[in-house]
Amino acid sequence: MKKRVGIWIRVSTEDQAKGESPQHHEQRARDYAAFREWNVVEVYDLAGVSGKTVMENAETKRMMTDIKRGHITVLIFSKLARLARNTKELLEFADFFRLHEAGMMSLQENIDTSSPAGRLFYTMIAAMAQWEREEIADRVKASIKIRAKLGKSLGGAAPFGYEWKDNKLVKSLVEAPVRKLMYELFAEHKRKKSVARMLNAQGYRTRNGSKFTDTTVVRLLQDTTAKGLYRSNHTYRDGAGKLLSKAESEWIFTPVEAIVSEKLWKECNDALDARKADRPLGPKTVHMFAGLLHCGCNPEKPQKMYVFSRSPKYVCPECRNKIPIETIEAVFQDALKEFFVSADRIKQHLESANQNLTDKKNQLVAHERQIEKVQAEMDKTYQLYQKDQITPEGFGKIYKPLEERMKELSAELPRLQAEVDALGMRQLSAEEVLAEASDLHRRWPKFGKEEKRRIIESIVERITLSNDEFDVTWSYLPSSEELTKRQRNLSGSSRRPA
Repeated sequence: MKKRVGIWIRVSTEDQAKGESPQHHEQRARDYAAFREWNVVEVYDLAGVSGKTVMENAETKRMMTDIKRGHITVLIFSKLARLARNTKELLEFADFFRLHEAGMMSLQENIDTSSPAGRLFYTMIAAMAQWEREEIADRVKASIKIRAKLGKSLGGAAPFGYEWKDNKLVKSLVEAPVRKLMYELFAEHKRKKSVARMLNAQGYRTRNGSKFTDTTVVRLLQDTTAKGLYRSNHTYRDGAGKLLSKAESEWIFTPVEAIVSEKLWKECNDALDARKADRPLGPKTVHMFAGLLHCGCNPEKPQKMYVFSRSPKYVCPECRNKIPIETIEAVFQDALKEFFVSADRIKQHLESANQNLTDKKNQLVAHERQIEKVQAEMDKTYQLYQKDQITPEGFGKIYKPLEERMKELSAELPRLQAEVDALGMRQLSAEEVLAEASDLHRRWPKFGKEEKRRIIESIVERITLSNDEFDVTWSYLPSSEELTKRQRNLSGSSRRPA
């Protein structure tokens, strides 16, 4: 009887790109079988499959089942590296075939495992194939660090908010505004699920079209790319394909264009760390400078000063240093005046206002592009339905989520347009800004306690009291729209006798 044989084809994607087609390997094996007058009854096609591990592949299991039941007695392949590149798996194949009295025929190495010489040579060649694979892996591993240090792509997808362009990581005009909005929402609400819900309600989706989840929000908030540091070479996959983290000493950070400021990134991540440690967000502040006023008695660990019980003074819990509430407010009012009459501060103020308007315009453009993208997908789906290339059931399954998302995006569009219009109309000239800023100092005594606290929180990062010296660390200037809106609202609603 003619031997019943199977043909094993495994040509990697890289080999196919070099011109080695699966059809060529199959024809070579068929010609050899015809010369030996063997009957080809099966073809096991693993084209595009990596040779690192093949034992769990469906075609491999089918081949081994055919060997067990005697359906084939010989397996033909072009060379050992096509069967597998892992020495352990190659030897397991040899033992399996010997156990079931089947043969392995490698055409290039001219190996027949039915003979002792063939088995010995097979073992030697398999070890060489493993060595070659490890050499290639070492070369690839070395090149990864070089490419990472140069800021080039290592083959993975760009982080959300960015895209690879000319082998460089640049901000995505569509995704970057959404990523920035995510940080702003979390800084305001401090709730990851709320942020995910608000993003989804506005019609935004992840890159693959899925809705945002709290897990996705946390992952993107923690990613350092948004603050201008792209982290690469920090993960690897083990033999089972599980993603693991490398040692921090191997991580590589590459500067890229930031989406948010480092201050905003840190604020969000500090809040996340507080939640992880099960630390509560804290009660609402009652006194104007509570949490912001620090005592300089310990420069390495400044102590926050609070008003305990009904005491009219802020007290340091460590050195018991005290300062009356009225004194600190008077000193702060003087610092406030100096802060707002500075020409440099006004310049920063204007730049901040212009940047706010630019950011909002970018968000609007990104939103409009999201609408265009969804509309294009809806049109494409409808055209497929019209051409009977999709069933009514399939049409509804694809079209309905797109239609829902279009409604969400369309509902959000007028609000964004209104914000852009409002910011544009409220842009003030340098003289007007200066006048409003100076007026804030004049009106300060007429504001209520809560209004003063809101202003303090918006422009002060820390106040340090040390040896009767009063030092204010200003965080940032609010936008002209925010500042003047506050002043107009407060001056109209909170007037009281001077």
